[in-house]
Amino acid sequence: MSALDLPIELRRALAAVARVPRLLVASDYDGTLSPIVSDPDNAHPHAEAVRALRNLAVLPATSAAVISGRALKDLAALSRLPVEVKLVGSHGSEFDVGFVHAIDDESKSLLRDIVIGLEAIANRFPGVGVEAKPASAALHVRNAMPEDAEHALAAVRGDLALRPGIQVTEGKSVIELSVVPTDKGSALDIIRHQESCSAAVFFGDDVTDEKAFASLRGPDVGIKVGEGETIAEFRVNRSDDVVAALAFLLEERRTWLSGAHAAPIERLTMLASPRSKALVTPDGTITWLCHPEPDAAAIFAHLLGGDAAGHFTIGPTREALPLSQRYIDSTMTVVTRWASLAVIDYLPHDVDAGRTDLTRVIAGRATAVVTFAPRPEFGQGQVILEAEDDGLRVHGFNEPYVLRSPGVRWDITSDGGHHTAHAVVDPSEGDITLELRCGTEDLDEHPISEVERRAQAEAYWWQWAAELDLPTLKPDLAKRSALTLRGLVHEPTGSILAAATTSLPEEIGGVRNWDYRYCWLRDAALTSHALVDVGSLAEAENYLDWVHGVLETLPGPERLHPLYTLAGGALPPEAVLDSLPGYAGSRPVRVGNAANQQVQLDVFGPIVNLISAVAHRRDARGADRASALTDRDWELVCSMVTAVERRWFEPDHGIWEIRDNPRHHVYSKVMGWLTVDRALALASTFSRPAGEEWESLRDEIAEEVLEKGWNDDVRSYTAAYDGTDLDAATLFIGLTGLIDPTDERFRETVRATEAELRSGSTVYRYRHEDGLPGIEGGFHLCAAWLVEAYLLVGQRNDAEALFAQLVAAAGPTGLLSEEYDPVAERSLGNHPQAYSHIGLLRCAQLLAAKPV
Repeated sequence: MSALDLPIELRRALAAVARVPRLLVASDYDGTLSPIVSDPDNAHPHAEAVRALRNLAVLPATSAAVISGRALKDLAALSRLPVEVKLVGSHGSEFDVGFVHAIDDESKSLLRDIVIGLEAIANRFPGVGVEAKPASAALHVRNAMPEDAEHALAAVRGDLALRPGIQVTEGKSVIELSVVPTDKGSALDIIRHQESCSAAVFFGDDVTDEKAFASLRGPDVGIKVGEGETIAEFRVNRSDDVVAALAFLLEERRTWLSGAHAAPIERLTMLASPRSKALVTPDGTITWLCHPEPDAAAIFAHLLGGDAAGHFTIGPTREALPLSQRYIDSTMTVVTRWASLAVIDYLPHDVDAGRTDLTRVIAGRATAVVTFAPRPEFGQGQVILEAEDDGLRVHGFNEPYVLRSPGVRWDITSDGGHHTAHAVVDPSEGDITLELRCGTEDLDEHPISEVERRAQAEAYWWQWAAELDLPTLKPDLAKRSALTLRGLVHEPTGSILAAATTSLPEEIGGVRNWDYRYCWLRDAALTSHALVDVGSLAEAENYLDWVHGVLETLPGPERLHPLYTLAGGALPPEAVLDSLPGYAGSRPVRVGNAANQQVQLDVFGPIVNLISAVAHRRDARGADRASALTDRDWELVCSMVTAVERRWFEPDHGIWEIRDNPRHHVYSKVMGWLTVDRALALASTFSRPAGEEWESLRDEIAEEVLEKGWNDDVRSYTAAYDGTDLDAATLFIGLTGLIDPTDERFRETVRATEAELRSGSTVYRYRHEDGLPGIEGGFHLCAAWLVEAYLLVGQRNDAEALFAQLVAAAGPTGLLSEEYDPVAERSLGNHPQAYSHIGLLRCAQLLAAKPV
C-alpha cells in the first residue's frame, strides 16, 4: 500500500507531528506491526514496519517503542526488533529495564493460583489456551468454537476475575488477569517522560489500546487499526496500512530534520532597500524576508524551514537549472535567468514606514510557474488567501498583506492549515509584475510605473557607488563588498545589521546558531569605518547619532550593552522556534541573542577609532577643525574614555561572546588602550582638551597587556591573561600599534597564530573549549586580520596567497558569509556577514597600496 492511499487528514496530521522537536512513535504489536494469525507463535512483524521503526528510532530527537500485551521475552523473540526500539510487555507492566511495579511474594503466590485456575478452565474447552507471563496470565480463545469461547470467558469473569488484587484486561478473544497494575497509557507516558518527547504517535487495534489513546493530548496522533469503537482520532483498515503510515512518517520526519534541499549559503543573494532585506536562492525562491523590520518575524522563512515555513518561488514550467544569477552592476537588483525566462527582483524604496514591499518581474518567452506561500510570524497561525481581480489578500494576521498581480489567475490549495497560491503565467506578450505589499490593504495600481520605480531604486545604489574611492585590487568585488555593507544599513534609524539572517549554522547540524539581525556597537562601528575608508561618511555620521540616542537611555557610558535592536532598544529574551527544523537540519533556530546581557569591554575602542577616521576624512576634504571633529563627536569620545576608565580592569566575555565565565581578554584590554590612545591623538590634532589622567591610563593599560598577555610557554600573546590558549583577535596588539610590529614578540604571535589557528584557506578564532558542543568554521574576518599581520611583518607573499583564498570563498554574486569550512569547502554562518566584507575591503586596500 502507498502512503497516498492513506486518508488525507491522517497524512496531514502525520506531517504536522513530524515537525515537533522530540517525537515518540509507539505501537501495539499483534494486529498492527504484525497481522493477526491463528497461531500467536507465528505472529511475525512486517519487515517494512521493522525497518521503518528502526529508522525512526535512529533519527535525532526521535524515539520508537512497541507496547504489547505479550510477555516481554516473547515479544522480543517474535518481533526481532533492533535494540534502538524500546519494548514494553504485559500491557505496560514489563519494561526492557525491569518491571515498573515490584512483584512481592504474596503477588507471586496469587499469580500461581491464577495460572492453575485458568489451565483448569482451558482443559474444559478445545482450542482454549493459557499464556503465563511474569506478572499476569492470559486465557486465549481465538482458536475455540464461538460457543466454547464465550463459556470459557464467562467462567473466568465469574470466578478468577473477581479475586482481590487482580486487574482484569479484556481484548479481542483474550482475557488477561494481572497481579500488578497494567496500563498501556501509563507506559506511553513513562516513555514520553523518559525521552522528553513533545508529541507521540500511537497505533493500536485492540480494546487494551484505548487506554493509550486516552493518554494522548495536544499534537499527539492516535490511529486505530480495524473496526470497533475507539476514541482515536484516525482509523486505518489493516496492519498493511500501519506500514504505509510509518513509512510516510519516517520520510516526513527525516526531511524535516535534515532541512532537505538547502541551497549552499554562499549561493544566497541579498536584496536590500534602505529599510528591508531579503534573500533569494540561486533558483529564484525568495527564501527569507522579515516584516516590518529586518529584526522582526519572517513572512518567508524557507531558509530555515523549507516550503512549509513560507516561500515565494518562480521558475520555468519545464524544469531546468538557471543559467545565471547576478546583480545588475552597482545595484541591489538581482536577475535570475533561465533559457528564454528571467526574473528580476528588487525591494522598492518609495514605501511608507511600517511597509515592506518586494517586486518580482517575470520576462521572456517561456511560461513560468509561480508559487506564493506567505507564512507570517515564522509560520505561526493559519494563512488564508483570497483571490481578487488584481491579486491576492492574505488573511489570518493582525497586519494586512497583499500581492498585486493583475491578470494572473490563481489556483489556491490548502494543506489543512495554510493556503498556497499557484499560477502559470506567460510573459511572452509583456512582462508580468508581482508586487508583494506587507502592511497595507492597497491592491491598486501604483501611481509610478514599475520601470520608473526600479530605476529610482537602482539610482540610489549606483549614484552612491560612483562616488566611492575603491581599491584597484579586485575593484568589482570590493565594490560589491561596499554595496553589501551599505545594504546592511538600516537607514531609518542609522543602525547597522551584523548580518541579514538568524541561525545559519556555524556547523551543519550543530547548535551554534545565532541571531545576527541586530546592531552590535562593535560591528556597526567597523562597518561604518570601512565605508569611511572608501569615501562615504554618511553611514558613520548616522550611526554615531544612533549611538548618542542609545547613550541617552543609560545612566553612564560604561553601561552600554554589546548590541541593541535596530531601533536602539533592548533585545527580547533569546528564544527558540521549535517549529522550524533549521538550515540543513541545524537546530535550534533562535530569535533574540543572549549576548545582549554580556559584558564586552572592547566596544568603546571601535567607536572612538571610527570618530577618528571620520574627523581625518573631513579634515582631508578641507573642513575646518571645528567641523572636522564636532563638539558632539568629541563628547562621545570623552564618554568612551570615561567608560574605559571605569571598567577596563574587569574581566569580560570578549569579542567572541563566549558563553562561559568572563576572563581578562587581551583583545578587550587592547581596545581599551586604543580608546584612550586615539582620544589623545584627536585631542592633539584637533586642539581638544584631553583628560589629565588619559596618558597615564593609556600607559598603564599598555604595560599590563605587554606583561600579562605574553606567555613564554607558547611564545605568543594569548587569548587571556589566565591561559595558554590563542585567539586570532590578539593580533590587534600589533594591528593597533600598541606594540611595534617589528617587535619579536609580535612576530612570534603571528607565527603562533598561523601554526595554531590557520587551516588552509581560513583562520579559526580559537581552538579552546568554549562551553558549547560541536565545532565551527574558520572566520573570514580572522583571515583578513592575518593578511594584515603578514604585511606588517614583511610576509607579503603569504598575505597575497591568503587574500586570494579569501576572494575564492565568495559566492557567485560576490557575497561572503561569516565562516568557511576548509574541509567541506563550503560557507557557514549568517549571510551576508558585515565582518567578512569589512575584512575583504581592508585587505584589498592594503594590498593595493604600494609597499613601503
